[in-house]
Amino acid sequence: MTDRNARNRAPQRRPDRVRKVAYQVIRQVTGEGGYANLALNKALRDAKLGGRDAAFCTELVHGTLRWQGTYDAFLKRCVSRPLADLDPELLDVLRLGAHQLLNMRVDSYAAVDEMVTLTRSELGQKRTGLVNAVLRKISQRTLDQWISTTAPHPDDDLLGYLAIAEAHPRWVIESFDRALAAGPGAAPPGETTHELERLLVADNDPPRVMLVARPGLADVDELVASGASPAQWSPYGAVLDSGGDPGLIAAVATGRAGVQDEGSQLVAVALASAKVDGDDAHWLDLCAGPGGKSALLAALVQDGELTAVEPLKHRADLVRQNLRAIPGNHKVLVGDGTKPTWPAASYDRVLADVPCSGLGALRRRPEARWRRTPEDVEELRPLQEALLDSAITSVRPGGVVAYVTCSPHPDETRAVVDAVLGRRDDAALEDARPLFPGVPDLGDGPDVQLWPHLHGTDAMYLALIRRS
Repeated sequence: MTDRNARNRAPQRRPDRVRKVAYQVIRQVTGEGGYANLALNKALRDAKLGGRDAAFCTELVHGTLRWQGTYDAFLKRCVSRPLADLDPELLDVLRLGAHQLLNMRVDSYAAVDEMVTLTRSELGQKRTGLVNAVLRKISQRTLDQWISTTAPHPDDDLLGYLAIAEAHPRWVIESFDRALAAGPGAAPPGETTHELERLLVADNDPPRVMLVARPGLADVDELVASGASPAQWSPYGAVLDSGGDPGLIAAVATGRAGVQDEGSQLVAVALASAKVDGDDAHWLDLCAGPGGKSALLAALVQDGELTAVEPLKHRADLVRQNLRAIPGNHKVLVGDGTKPTWPAASYDRVLADVPCSGLGALRRRPEARWRRTPEDVEELRPLQEALLDSAITSVRPGGVVAYVTCSPHPDETRAVVDAVLGRRDDAALEDARPLFPGVPDLGDGPDVQLWPHLHGTDAMYLALIRRS
């Protein structure tokens, strides 16, 4: 037997298990419309990946999805035909390889070799030549070099440059630029560009795991004893510095605590802290799923009850799960918040955390920046206005409504509030900034916009409205 025949008959090397899991998760997200966090968590459990392997897999998935648009701009210069003509599964292999070469401390030879092996296993031998050739071209430059040769010069087109350099669609950058220039917490004159760049950089930083101790059931000290550190702003928040599985913490496992971004905690606490005269026993969460804010509000209401409304049954079940440990006569209704089944003026406080583009949570939802479109914002606007109008009608005179979005897009924040209040003479904006004690950089008000680069939170927006 010749050496050549021996080599031909030798078994092919198996792909690296962690990279294979990462690739399969990416395919679920880009090819099947899955959500990265859900698909990844399930894949890690099924593959029994933990520790360094789980961290490496997480960075492969989130990083590849986060930088997808930028990598595509580079790949266009390395492939002889339009990327749209490539099979989607092949394009995902190239993106996964580009991330290792440009944004991770992976040896170039090892990254290319592993991607070729993965391609052979998942897509067949015929695809390996293209993967090898393209990724070798990618490896010949650093990330900064690719940006400088692909993006427009910042002096000629700053937003176009940032779209490549910071991996955000241009329309998203434009909406952030508008919000920073004119919205609550607006940047000082001449500082908008600097703030915009800081925001985009912060958007690309993986978020820390934030916990909430539900009042009366757990406290921050218990979470700290479990390995967390106190949050910067929320009196109920704690950061899981270890990056471990929060489900292993007893308070989280039993529902006495939960996983909740600090910005999400702050807007719920703000609503609960606003002054109301008279009765204060009936609170409403008009758009409750999946129930993080509902659970915090239910824990905060004193001698009262929370009604949580959610139109989708499976999300209503998530709300019930979040409320399972909280005592009281709290109710979860499956229904449309724009069509109340309760009498007008029934509630003392109402949270309208409306469906939105989610542009404020791009740190934790890396695929969302490429999945959302400007049309999504436009299509959601009527629903947002209808829900806010219903919330105001549902609250009693003297009661308060918190209009909340996880988006800083001006068309989802102040524009919605102005449109609804412009049609009513029985409600008005109040200054919400005093409800965020100790939190800096809240601007001129009266509404509040939180930012990843200023506050370390999702970009949550809150407008406080009082029924007159």
